[in-house]
Amino acid sequence: MKTKTISVKEIDHRWWLLDADNQVLGRFASKVAQILRGKHRPNFAPNLYMGDAVVIINSDKIRLTGNKADSKKYFKHSGYPGGAKMINYSDLMKNSSDKVIINAVKGMLPKNKLGREIIGHLRVYKGEVHNHEAQNPVKWSDA
Repeated sequence: MKTKTISVKEIDHRWWLLDADNQVLGRFASKVAQILRGKHRPNFAPNLYMGDAVVIINSDKIRLTGNKADSKKYFKHSGYPGGAKMINYSDLMKNSSDKVIINAVKGMLPKNKLGREIIGHLRVYKGEVHNHEAQNPVKWSDA
């Protein structure tokens, strides 16, 4: 008996719609990363893009537990000397709440070419409205 490896042609990619309303950031991002990576499939292969595209709505209504909303900071660097910048979670939520979810999911994906390809299949929107009706996204029931 031989184990059959799936080929790229046999993978069926779908579109999923997830609602971030009143979801905890880390748990929600972990579920999204699993869907994007394809770990919810029975024939998962770690070297292939097996996942599905994910559309997230209501990113401005996501929440954190405990004291993290006051103490959490995000770091970025321009690459130049003295180019380090820190921004608070609350400020980032006011300006661009989609980056909070993207950053959390990106940290849970592989740090290589495959991870960069996978994060391209994530779409995050602040409100209920998204422009992916043509793809017929199916509402995910677990999240």
